[in-house]
Amino acid sequence: MNTRRWSAFLVAAAALAPPAFAQDWPKQKPVQLLVGFGPGASTDTIARLVQPKLTEALGQTVVVENRPGAGGNIAAQQIKRAAPDGYSLLVIRVSYAVNPSLYANAGYDPIKDFVPVALAASTPNIIAVHPSVPATNLKELIEAARKTPMAYASSGIGTTTHLSMERLKGATKLDITHVPYQPAQAVGAAVSGQTQISSTSMPPAVPQVKAGKLRPIAVTSAQRSPALPDVPTMNEQGMQGFDDLTWFGFFAPAGTPGEVVNRLNVEITRALESPDVKEKLTGLGFDVHRLNPAEFAAFVKAEVPKWAQAVKESGARAD
Repeated sequence: MNTRRWSAFLVAAAALAPPAFAQDWPKQKPVQLLVGFGPGASTDTIARLVQPKLTEALGQTVVVENRPGAGGNIAAQQIKRAAPDGYSLLVIRVSYAVNPSLYANAGYDPIKDFVPVALAASTPNIIAVHPSVPATNLKELIEAARKTPMAYASSGIGTTTHLSMERLKGATKLDITHVPYQPAQAVGAAVSGQTQISSTSMPPAVPQVKAGKLRPIAVTSAQRSPALPDVPTMNEQGMQGFDDLTWFGFFAPAGTPGEVVNRLNVEITRALESPDVKEKLTGLGFDVHRLNPAEFAAFVKAEVPKWAQAVKESGARAD
């Protein structure tokens, strides 16, 4: 065999053989779950519920680290640069699909720079008010906001919680001031009276609603949430076409071996569907999902242009 043919043979053989690190994974070192938001945020809650189950399933330590900033961009950029060996995963919310159109430079391409591993869960957004606000439904809130200046807290600029309220403001010609917070602090702003209204995902709001510290007005999904079944949807109260969800997922750097991604998908999904974790998530207002990596990739590919259009229509910019 001449030198050229022998070189071609070696290249082909190397392409067919699984990398050594994939064969040894996850024996070499702990697996990192890098959360794009701070402690107490819904994204953090999901990561920390999955962590002990994943540790047990993999037989390897799994650590959760928080790297908040720029709506998840800081964490995404870090994982983008990580070795594609299955030891570094990004845990992030729907901002992953929103930010590339919201920021002049988010620092990553949501389609090319990552491999979707698992869609963990989704939740409707919920609009709620401080008990001092004289409104028990959407119509009354709109009337109250026309008479008295109000502000609403969201989970950050360009989040679906922000975009949902901006859609409501646009449809009703309301002038309500937007005050962006970190996700874990947005509900607290309305509870403490810093703002009259909060627009957040369900998990941080449900306990405050059940404790009577917030009054729920509407959920933004097409159907009511089992976590608060008495709270009507936006569509039921005269709005049209609302089905705004906040979703959460796990991503690996592009180039991560398929067998590693598939194993992670199986184990993360199994952790989310374990009875104790699922009960906790459902009680907080999450819907748990079962998508394989290819299905999740198709989901993400559809979400990116969807939210790009929503950002364009709202005029939202983060920089």
